[in-house]
Amino acid sequence: MILKTYPSSEQVARALIEEEILPLSQAGRLRMAVSGGSTPKLLFELMAGEDYRERIAWHHIELYWVDERCVPPTDSESNYGMTRRALLEHVPLLAEQIHRIHGEADPEQEAERYTQLVRQRLPMASSLPVFDLIILGMGDDGHTSSIFPHQMKLLVTPTPYVVATHPSGQKRIALTGPTILAARRVLFHAVGASKGAILAEILSQAPGSEAYPSAYLIRERDDIAFYTDQQLH
Repeated sequence: MILKTYPSSEQVARALIEEEILPLSQAGRLRMAVSGGSTPKLLFELMAGEDYRERIAWHHIELYWVDERCVPPTDSESNYGMTRRALLEHVPLLAEQIHRIHGEADPEQEAERYTQLVRQRLPMASSLPVFDLIILGMGDDGHTSSIFPHQMKLLVTPTPYVVATHPSGQKRIALTGPTILAARRVLFHAVGASKGAILAEILSQAPGSEAYPSAYLIRERDDIAFYTDQQLH
């Protein structure tokens, strides 16, 4: 893992844009999968702001989602809804460049539809669709892509998108481990003290840290970058 540490959450987001999104978008076609939650909201707002809106090569970007809660896009918990308000309403992305997960649809049918979508639109390698960039988040319990510690099997499930279940029982559509690891570039974007505690356990390989889904991905691929505001030694 490549640890990228900056003093504040805004500086973390700016570094991610400067070091990853800007150069990749300017280099050519960028098939990018993004996550939801509070951390990427700041990232999206900065991307849509005056510092970056004119510099990002939007015409090269195809936007996909890592995961989605099974709620309508108007619901406050919708990852797509948050992205639309923070980013999509403010930048020149065309409708055909945006591929949302339909959280309002039947979960099993939508996981199958989205799986077929990425298989059709992305290049394939070893029977897996290949994203150019996947930006993952990490929860306070070490989960990522709606793969929670009680569903570690999804880290090795070959189907690109499946139905996952939050510990509360909420259904979600989630990108699975093999397709995450098949991407050309994978990174984590996680800020806040609660994330720092989990990351410290993963880095030190503390007893029990192998039960975190995020730790599995970091063990499996040593070029994953981790963008954080936590000063870890």
